[in-house]
Amino acid sequence: MFIAAAAAILVTIAMAITRAVKGPSVWDRILAANMVGTKTVLLIAVLGFLTNRPEWGDIALAYTLINFVGVIAVLKFFRYRSLGGPASGIDDVGEV
Repeated sequence: MFIAAAAAILVTIAMAITRAVKGPSVWDRILAANMVGTKTVLLIAVLGFLTNRPEWGDIALAYTLINFVGVIAVLKFFRYRSLGGPASGIDDVGEV
C-alpha cells in the first residue's frame, strides 16, 4: 500500500516538474517548484516509514523549512528584483 503511495507521489512530482518547465508564467513555475518540494517531503516520510527509519521524519521537517524559506526568498526576489526589499522602505502599493 505504501509502495503504491510512493509511486503516486513520484508521478505527481513528474507532473509538477513538467509544469515547472512548461509553465506559461513565472508564478506557475514557482508554484510547481513549491509543489515538488512538498511532494519530496511526503516521499521522504513514506520512504522512512517503509524502511522503518523514524528519524527520516526529522529530515523531512527540516526540508520543509528549507523549502518554505526558499520559496519566500524567490517570491521576494521576483517582486522587488533584489532580496534587500524596496530601497525607500515603501512597497509598490504605497504602504509602509
